[in-house]
Amino acid sequence: MMGWADAVTLCGGGVRLELLDRRHHDQLVESTRDGRLWELWYTSVPAPEAMADEISRRLELYRRRLMVPFAVIDQASGGAVGMTTYMNIDATNRRLEIGSTWYRESVWRSGLNTRCKLLLLSHAFETMDCIAVEFRTHFFNRRSRTAIERLGAKLDGVLRSHQVLADGTLRDTCVYSIIAAEWPTVKTHLTFEANWAGDGSTDGSVLG
Repeated sequence: MMGWADAVTLCGGGVRLELLDRRHHDQLVESTRDGRLWELWYTSVPAPEAMADEISRRLELYRRRLMVPFAVIDQASGGAVGMTTYMNIDATNRRLEIGSTWYRESVWRSGLNTRCKLLLLSHAFETMDCIAVEFRTHFFNRRSRTAIERLGAKLDGVLRSHQVLADGTLRDTCVYSIIAAEWPTVKTHLTFEANWAGDGSTDGSVLG
């Protein structure tokens, strides 16, 4: 089971997921300003002045092998347009969560999220041999919930009063998953959307 939290670079469909690095800072600050994402109360997108601390936080979790943080690179521009992670890594039970994800507003509905999830899920199920991959989001994050469901994930349940947010409100967390037996069908669906549909119909902001 060793190696589950090791760095990996995933490429395909015009997007590259590479290990987060402090050199991504300025591009990520620019990206978070696209849509002023930190003002969405039901998400945890870092404000521009907090980006350096957020990168450091994710890299410390990577150092402790508790998270694999990625910068999302649009290969056409070469710029970082968001972040995503493998988190809550449980190698013993062959489970993990894809989360702490956000993208700049200009790439919403572009198909980028679908292509990112295809890369992450393919690696999780086919290389890491996961038996389940989770997604979690705020109950009130309707855009993210819709996007997760369009990927093919199913709602496992709602963890009520699960977290206390920075503004003092309580987060009800919706927990979704895709299990290994479902992956072949989900992969066919995502591959079609990524390669043929081209209209972002399974896509969304997935800020969570």
